Amino acid sequence: MEKIIECVPNFSEGRRQDVIDAIAESISSVENAHLLHVTSDADHNRTVMTFAGSPQAVMTAAYNAIKTASRLIDMRQHSGVHPRIGATDVVPFIPLDGATMEDCIQIARELGQKVGNELGLPVYLYEEATMRPERRSLATIRRGQFEGLVESITDPDRVPDYGKPEMGSAGAVTIGARKPLIAYNVYLTTDDVGIAQKIAQAIRGSSGGLTGVKALGLLVRGRAQVSMNLVDYENTPIYRVMELIRIEAQKYGVAIYESELIGLMPQDALIHSAGWYLQLPELDASSLLENRLKSISQSL
Repeated sequence: MEKIIECVPNFSEGRRQDVIDAIAESISSVENAHLLHVTSDADHNRTVMTFAGSPQAVMTAAYNAIKTASRLIDMRQHSGVHPRIGATDVVPFIPLDGATMEDCIQIARELGQKVGNELGLPVYLYEEATMRPERRSLATIRRGQFEGLVESITDPDRVPDYGKPEMGSAGAVTIGARKPLIAYNVYLTTDDVGIAQKIAQAIRGSSGGLTGVKALGLLVRGRAQVSMNLVDYENTPIYRVMELIRIEAQKYGVAIYESELIGLMPQDALIHSAGWYLQLPELDASSLLENRLKSISQSL
């Protein structure tokens, strides 16, 4: 079986469609790299692209996207509610069919070195690809954001893994390898961002909340938003996160307005939530008509 790897880069541009299109084209033009999804948000001023393919194709597409973004995005002019350090803020590789985490680590490190050497960008490795345990967390690398890193990049604890310790207009890029996660946001029936921040603190794992939940409180499109990455959705399913947010929101006299998926999610995550809400304990992938039809078509 040929290995398939997913890449979900985040770019610091969510407003200029021509720039977003140019980055997308730099990915989709690579043979055997398949652009699956694009999500942009003007308040975050950020775009998330999901693509997958063979290891070499995915690495080539990621390099092309980083190069294009570094040419078209000037971080000195950038503003948005989401934390960021560069035009291409983060590039994670995720193992899918036939691929292993070691494959993704190798690609992340090879790409990091190539970006540092050929594009001259400071590169930080994170999660499974990190070479410095204290830099495993993306939040640690992003401390102070672009503006803070401009001032501190020459400090011994902030010198990049690849590239020179110099911040140009494209900033720095973080490259890594990780398991699949779900980027999931919940909007509240209020514009009080302080409430969203309190709820984020209550639910995130680092402050005693739910395992594998990373959360921020932001103001997006005039509503308070709990912005999350669910990095261990198998042990902390989406429905559990949703219900805890609902309980916490009630304490402040507000409710959930709607939720939002950024990028794609694994099918089993959706099935787990559907099974819980519908009280169907035996629900699984084989219960879905489309999956059964797919198995028939593959046998023909």
